[in-house]
Amino acid sequence: MSPTDIKNPEYFHKVVDCQYACPAHTPVPEYIRLISEEKYTEAYMVNWKSNVFPGVLGRTCDRPCEPACRRGRIEEEPVAICRLKRVAADFKGEVKHLMPKAPKEKNGKKIALIGAGPASLTVARDLAPFGYEIHLYDNQEVGGGMMRSQIPSFRLPGSVLDEEVNYILDMDIHTHFNTHVTSMKEMIAKNYDAIFVGTGAPRGKDPKDLPGRWDDPEHVHIGIEWLASVAFEHISSIGKKVIVLGGGNTAMDCCRTSKRLGGESVTVVVRSPFKEMKASPWEIEDAMREDIPVLDCMVPKSFVSENGKLKGMMFEKVHAVYDDKGKRSLVPTGEPEIFLEADDVLVAIGQENSFPWIERDLGIEFDQWEIPTIDKVTFASGVPNIFFGGDAALGPKNVITAVAQGHEGAVSIDLFCKGLDLHNRPDPMVNMVSQKMGVHEWMYENAVVDDERYIVPHANKQKVLKDRKMEVELGFDLNTAFKEAHRCLNCDVQTVFTESRCIECDACMDICPTSCITFTADGDEEDLRTRLSAPANNLTQDLYVSSNLSTGRVMVKDEDVCLHCGLCAERCPTSAWDMQKFLYQTTNAGHSCK
Repeated sequence: MSPTDIKNPEYFHKVVDCQYACPAHTPVPEYIRLISEEKYTEAYMVNWKSNVFPGVLGRTCDRPCEPACRRGRIEEEPVAICRLKRVAADFKGEVKHLMPKAPKEKNGKKIALIGAGPASLTVARDLAPFGYEIHLYDNQEVGGGMMRSQIPSFRLPGSVLDEEVNYILDMDIHTHFNTHVTSMKEMIAKNYDAIFVGTGAPRGKDPKDLPGRWDDPEHVHIGIEWLASVAFEHISSIGKKVIVLGGGNTAMDCCRTSKRLGGESVTVVVRSPFKEMKASPWEIEDAMREDIPVLDCMVPKSFVSENGKLKGMMFEKVHAVYDDKGKRSLVPTGEPEIFLEADDVLVAIGQENSFPWIERDLGIEFDQWEIPTIDKVTFASGVPNIFFGGDAALGPKNVITAVAQGHEGAVSIDLFCKGLDLHNRPDPMVNMVSQKMGVHEWMYENAVVDDERYIVPHANKQKVLKDRKMEVELGFDLNTAFKEAHRCLNCDVQTVFTESRCIECDACMDICPTSCITFTADGDEEDLRTRLSAPANNLTQDLYVSSNLSTGRVMVKDEDVCLHCGLCAERCPTSAWDMQKFLYQTTNAGHSCK
């Protein structure tokens, strides 16, 4: 194999699995270390730079970082990365003075942001400090978009959302709330230099053709619209018997909200097997903790009404059958249809984009699902100065993905306004600093704790079910946060090998607790993976390969199973191994002129 190019910033970035998995590439181990040092404000600002909404995401993130966590590979639960983010937000000091200010003198460029959700707010946060005049449009009366309308207050208190939205709006953003944009042509006529569309996926899927759907439409609700009506206090009650259709996070929010608005018997019904539900496992656990049953493998067949009043629904029982390619089919079991009583039905079976306000003769193309055809790198549309981001761009995802796309959209707008190539993206900012300690210091300071993942406490169930706005999760206290932070393996502290110093004593191989280091004859990757001290079966993670050593062998390290414990560096008699902290930060808008 060719020697590994560790000077390529993306090599070690991929090894920091949690950061690599985060769409916004938040430096996870960096802020966790700061929490363990009781530097909560600094930890908050590390988060704020990349994910913009630490307090929001510390409560509601879909946590793509946690399945990637290296701790989970040693038969343990991953580090509670998301909830440690909340610790930084809950215990931070004053941060406003640490944030960039919008200059009074603008740069002459005006930008329109349509939709005040996480993608648009990220664009505003990134561009305002560089003198762009930002105009933010939304049909709601306040900012936040889907974070406000679709995430219930018992998961995300309004005060937390208001604080983090206002950090951005206070950057001299021109807000146009309670304004429904009805025509892209009218927006273009306002002569903005660029327009960013971050309107989300605002239309919930509706089983319009299901028999009985329109017999009592007042008691069949579209989930995301119903949640928004609850959030803005247009709805304050629901029937005693409620059916929620769907197995995603919106369905979990609907069923838990129903419990708080008077639903005594709330049942979730999902077509798929329970193990294949799309909702995050912790969201399902929270619903079941509140005594909400989930009935799986049941396909809705009809709504049942009597004299124009909803009585319930009929369902067909199915089971999953998979072909040799793993494709699933739902096959009826032949059992009699099942009737479930209901006073109200909440439909949470998916979301769709909705762009009736974008004229189809502008040059913006749409696919068969009404999703705009855009460049997946630059988020540019067929009209050079119109960009999309968040759920409006590539379909419904989550808040952290919308933030990541907002960052990319801001970079593109900045490049466009400067007349530069949109595909010439600014390089990341990378730094490496040696962390090697003496062996005695290492023994005392770098022990790997074997604690199991700590549980986040919850408020009293009886109390939270009586108050829609009472937050369920209480968050870690500082003592528990300290202990959970110490479960992090510091995967950003990399093992760096210098061939010229190696005497091939194999001491590093002897001391390595996971047998991830091997000195062997060179070969192609497929061959090398079969000749290592331990099987290297995860093909998605790279091998770290040195150039030829004096004996003709090469050093091969399997990055997948390395624990970054540093024992190789402490044992090496010639300092051929070093532990170097690798800090990777994506470069946001504003750096393109450097």
